[in-house]
Amino acid sequence: MAQASALTYTTATAVKQLDLRRHARVCVNILGRFMLEDRREYPCQIIDMSPGGAALIAPVSARTGERVIAYIDHIGRIEGEVVREIEGGFAIRINAPLRKRDKLANVLTWLANRDVLSLPEDRRHDRFTPKNPFTQIVLADGRSYKSRIIDVSLSGASLKTDVRPEIGLAIGIGKMRARVVRHTEDGIAVEFAHIQNRSLLEQHIS
Repeated sequence: MAQASALTYTTATAVKQLDLRRHARVCVNILGRFMLEDRREYPCQIIDMSPGGAALIAPVSARTGERVIAYIDHIGRIEGEVVREIEGGFAIRINAPLRKRDKLANVLTWLANRDVLSLPEDRRHDRFTPKNPFTQIVLADGRSYKSRIIDVSLSGASLKTDVRPEIGLAIGIGKMRARVVRHTEDGIAVEFAHIQNRSLLEQHIS
């Protein structure tokens, strides 16, 4: 009987530890889009995430209890309910089966290690100027601005432009999605949502 009780305790402890691991929050900085119940879509930025929930910075608020569907870079489709408001956005509880949560845990571990090791840093990719250096910056509200590409790499670009969107803001550049990472003397520097290959990059950015 004592052996059975000990086994039950050990199993319960292991399950609890596994649950804690699955729900550990990871600070991230990844882009996506989300849809509210009225089917309106907006860009968003995920600032922290676990297999059980996520915090989103977004241009609109969402009411507590509202169902949200999001498509997140590196992660894909997730859905859940809004559980609280945060400054500049809201937090959701993710509804997903165990297999999906395990997959999320693996991706989040990779993202955390990638940031620690600085794997996506722009200096790891050669910079060049595309044959056509002119492009359009498109903001979330649809406004567009002509810009000149100073230089570009597979993971980001430096742009000469009169408009300086907020750091962290998701924008469009040509047919590509990017995030503003800093302001420069002549414009902005951006990081692409996905690492590109050079041929597609030249086609899509101008």
